[in-house]
Amino acid sequence: MPEKKTIERAHQDASEGKAPSTQAGEFVREEMEHVREGKHGARSPQQAIAIGLSKARRAGVKLPPPSKGKAPARARVQAARDYRKGQSSGEHKPSPRRSRAVSRALKREGGQAASHAAIGRQARASARKRGGASRRQAAAKAVRAKGATRLRQAARKAARTRQARG
Repeated sequence: MPEKKTIERAHQDASEGKAPSTQAGEFVREEMEHVREGKHGARSPQQAIAIGLSKARRAGVKLPPPSKGKAPARARVQAARDYRKGQSSGEHKPSPRRSRAVSRALKREGGQAASHAAIGRQARASARKRGGASRRQAAAKAVRAKGATRLRQAARKAARTRQARG
């Protein structure tokens, strides 16, 4: 069950007219926090992201399931089920036995999936799939958001790194 704060933040994003993927990002962030806190583990960053997206869909975020070819059939079926559950008004209590089983299984997993390095690798791999133009656009947006001071700091850091690597 997602925390109240997470649901409120997602509602805030929705009321600001932000995309469903942005709203779902709040649930993914919460999931990463849980792994970092040691509440449970995850096998990979992708698994933690999938859990977050599932929670988002079940909480009513209008995030449609992935289209054919974007994800395995089993994942698409599960995403469709989560989406339907979130869009229907009926409130169903999850089975305690199933909940316990899932919690125990996740507790056996490690916490490395939410490390900065692992998330960075996942982000870069995801960006590579999107292509060069999209990456360039994202980088340009990041530069605009950074501001002059932080841009200077980043340039100095890059120069130091280049010098250190020869």
